[in-house]
Amino acid sequence: MLQLHRTQGALLGFLALMTAACTYPAYGQDGSRAVRRGERLVSARCAMCHAIGRADTSPHRAAPPLRIVLQRYPTESLQESLIEGLTSGHPDMPTFRFTDGDAAAILAYLEAIRQR
Repeated sequence: MLQLHRTQGALLGFLALMTAACTYPAYGQDGSRAVRRGERLVSARCAMCHAIGRADTSPHRAAPPLRIVLQRYPTESLQESLIEGLTSGHPDMPTFRFTDGDAAAILAYLEAIRQR
């Protein structure tokens, strides 16, 4: 009987940990996984115009390097814009929409390359 209670307790503890992991802002990913996912997303969607690394140059002269974006925009408003539809004041930039998870991954990547 005692063994059954220990097994149930261990199972409940495991389920609590898994639930917590799934509700973490980066959707259960550790920081490095979120950063890699964000890098893949910006490589696919942003690299044609923006510099996406720590020291590269933007292919489009009017597009700021992503490493300085968090200096210009508060993280909360940028996350909201990524989810609701990212637009720009210039006509060359297409409108992008990302899921909550994709937006969190992009922000994790931007934090990782942020120029201070």
